[in-house]
Amino acid sequence: MDLTTSRPLRCLVTGATGYIGGRLVPELLARGHAVRCLVRDPSRLRDQPWRATVETATGDVTRPDSLAGAFDGIDVAYYLIHSLGTGPAFEATDRAAARTFGAAAAAAGVRRIVYLGGLVPAHTPDGLSPHLRSRAEVGRILRDSGVPTAELRAAVIIGSGSASFEMLRHLTERLPAMVTPRWVSTRIQPIAVRDVLHYLAGAAHLPPGINRSFDIGGPDVLTYEQMMQRYARTAGLHRRLIVPVPVLTPYLSSHWIGLVTPVPNSIARPLVESLRHEVVCGEHDIARWVPDPEGGLTGFDRAVELALRRIKDADVATRWSSASLPGAPSDPLPSDPDWAGGSLYQDVQELTVSVPPAAVWQVIEGIGGDNGWYSFPLAWALRGWLDRAAGGVGLRRGRRDPARLRVGDSLDFWRVEEIEPGRLLRLRAEMRLPGLAWLELSVTADGDHGAHYRQRALFHPHGLAGHAYWWSVAPFHTFVFSGMARNITERAGKGGTRPAPRPTAQAR
Repeated sequence: MDLTTSRPLRCLVTGATGYIGGRLVPELLARGHAVRCLVRDPSRLRDQPWRATVETATGDVTRPDSLAGAFDGIDVAYYLIHSLGTGPAFEATDRAAARTFGAAAAAAGVRRIVYLGGLVPAHTPDGLSPHLRSRAEVGRILRDSGVPTAELRAAVIIGSGSASFEMLRHLTERLPAMVTPRWVSTRIQPIAVRDVLHYLAGAAHLPPGINRSFDIGGPDVLTYEQMMQRYARTAGLHRRLIVPVPVLTPYLSSHWIGLVTPVPNSIARPLVESLRHEVVCGEHDIARWVPDPEGGLTGFDRAVELALRRIKDADVATRWSSASLPGAPSDPLPSDPDWAGGSLYQDVQELTVSVPPAAVWQVIEGIGGDNGWYSFPLAWALRGWLDRAAGGVGLRRGRRDPARLRVGDSLDFWRVEEIEPGRLLRLRAEMRLPGLAWLELSVTADGDHGAHYRQRALFHPHGLAGHAYWWSVAPFHTFVFSGMARNITERAGKGGTRPAPRPTAQAR
């Protein structure tokens, strides 16, 4: 019985500033539901593209007195918060918050609670990890609240921004060879974030008599080692050399992960402790009321492809600062943590000048070719020669037109990937690099007669060689890119572009 297209509901979403909540809100809105977000700090929602289409209630689920009115008129309340990474007392915090939330929902006459918890293993001879134990306890508290509760239990969620996925991503990308703990042999049933959202949204329409947990997982059951190897293959990396050893405890593993990846130790440790359990779905009863997505559940490889898509499409160069609606649940959001979304190095230069934006744009659109790159001509020439020596295109291609650019134009060893006349030029590198690189130049009006120039050089490293490359050239960026920004804005003030001198051996 498909209940996913039933009447619109009024939904309360907690955790809207978090990974799942920030993606669930637009999913609910797309299905015609009215959404109210319960947040401690409403300012954290200001950059969300859907901010103007939802209600906002300020409150803290650990403080009952702050929830007055938050549940009024609500049909379905989503509980998407937990205290992972907040310290050793996180279980007590989770327990108190769940009780407060359940009591407030019951008092307001909420018809259903939907909770996303963790997949609990069938057999735990050593006992559950504190993380999984707390997630299971929260589910029990909500089911005992008097409000029918659907507890969806998931293992590793595959999507850019998920803590589990970011740990997998960074370990695989940064370590071509690794000594690993025994938990890399643990079997896991991962699930794509788009499928998690499908079940969460569909669970809002479950019949009132259903008050239970549901296991949700994707079509693949893999060991963590297999997940790393398949991630490497999908990302175009060489096969990883993985040597499991018995001496790395969860405590030591979390510190090792904290050293290798940007995932904080406070989050890595409970995740690692949970990985010692085999987490495979014991049932798929949810499909009885919420049918699987059209076309079936998303496989692991496809889920990884979707999570990496923003890098491949250069979405990363625009979406961190824009308010455009994300194209897929796997895309990053402004509310994602700083360490989410894979490694991305950038050099940002910004200047405000007293010249019209059109004058700055004229210089931007005329860059490259005979006009050069406005900073250290010899350095740019040397980079071109090195690229040619490595079999690349070098700087020999120049540009199609001396004054105008269009999408697809070659520009020395770059290609025009995006152009918004008068505002933005984004170039994608076609030189030989251990990764992907972009150069983004933009200008906006600043006051009545001024302009604000912004320049970003971005690099997404490919494997360990990519990280080594970035740090080897990073010391030169201070001179090359800062000089470039300064010279572009100075040239705009002097009347636009003119051919720059060819580099010579004496150029400095």
